[in-house]
Amino acid sequence: MLTMVFGSFIAGSSPEGSAAIAYPVFTLLLKIPPPVARNFAFAIQSIGMTSASLLIIGLRVKVEWNYIRFVTLGGICGLVFGTFYVVPLISPVMAKLFFVSLWLSFGIALWRENSRPKRYVFESIQHFNSKDQLRLAIFGLIGGIISSIFGTGINIFTFCLMTIYYRVSEKVATPSSVIIMTIETLLGFFLHVIILKDFSQESFELWIACVPIVVFFAPLGAFVITKLPREGIARILYIILIVQFIGAMIVIKPSVNQILMCAATLIAGLGLFMYLAKLKREADPK
Repeated sequence: MLTMVFGSFIAGSSPEGSAAIAYPVFTLLLKIPPPVARNFAFAIQSIGMTSASLLIIGLRVKVEWNYIRFVTLGGICGLVFGTFYVVPLISPVMAKLFFVSLWLSFGIALWRENSRPKRYVFESIQHFNSKDQLRLAIFGLIGGIISSIFGTGINIFTFCLMTIYYRVSEKVATPSSVIIMTIETLLGFFLHVIILKDFSQESFELWIACVPIVVFFAPLGAFVITKLPREGIARILYIILIVQFIGAMIVIKPSVNQILMCAATLIAGLGLFMYLAKLKREADPK
């Protein structure tokens, strides 16, 4: 229960879904099988993130609809492909270490960008064109595959592109990513319940127990971000990413080879995100 209090609040207030908290706790601490944890993540987010999205839309919070449309298009394809062809091949522990290492590298890159004296940000993608449509769809495709493994991922993965490359304000990108993950999680829930029929009794019981919690705390998180400045939202994200990484290291106790993989992922991720940050688009101030 306590896990879902924090998880659902984070799901509504950041580009991280509640599965970013629930998945490692359930699989590593509570020893719940990864498929059960993933299916529970889709189920519980279908309630919590839908509630948060309805609040965002109802309050007319500023979002980037081009981002939402084209990432969702790619994400649907990625989720379906990943569910059937990628998930059976993935080691849960290695995947989780890759997950937390990559997002930590993004957090470092975003902190570096925000520490600059003058960082220009926008409330939408400037000069949106067909190349942007393709770029967002490709990132959505990859993000959808990530979500098929963990029950979350497309939101934070595409949030990286929005804030680092497109320089869209965290205050706009965050609620936009919540809506994207809502659509993705509803599809994931449908796939596992109706198509694959692998939604276990254990997942169902966990879901029913946690619904009253997430239906309150996820919208509360979404409301809180409407009151915070952009810098405040970024700081919350830094804390989540650092705690997530440290927690995974403590719980998993990685081997030397796994630590080397984490280091390689961290370095490669920093290189990627810093490269994106250096790219200049037509709309950027000179």
